[in-house]
Amino acid sequence: MPVRKLKEFLDGEGVKYVSIIHSTAYTAQEVAASAHVTGRELAKTVIVELDGQMAMAVLPANRKIVLQDLREVTGSDQVKFASEEEFKKQFPDCETGAMPPFGNLYGMEVYVAESLTKSEEIAFNAGSHTEIIRMRFEDFERLVKPKVVSFTT
Repeated sequence: MPVRKLKEFLDGEGVKYVSIIHSTAYTAQEVAASAHVTGRELAKTVIVELDGQMAMAVLPANRKIVLQDLREVTGSDQVKFASEEEFKKQFPDCETGAMPPFGNLYGMEVYVAESLTKSEEIAFNAGSHTEIIRMRFEDFERLVKPKVVSFTT
């Protein structure tokens, strides 16, 4: 079960969260609609390469990454989207494209769009295309320690 690692981590940290099962959905907007969460509240995890190192960019489902902005705020020379082929081995317990934004569980830096910090709660894929987790943003920030930057449009 893909979500076990994440739930064990959250339970071990004493974090309160809600698990929402929804019909199979692949895009962030489909997930938001299927789980009855707004695109502003649903965080999508995009794997990027910053100077050859994989990292997570986490942003609202209704936003897009501006690579030039991400390059500037990270101080990287080279920034690109990682292909599924490049990153799927890094997430053996997740369905491809459904990674939770917990880079700390996968040895990756996490960059969170500043706009996500304005919400009290965050919802995100839980490692599968049929389940999301909703929890307080404050708890997510405490556990993941992401770098909060502005890189979306």
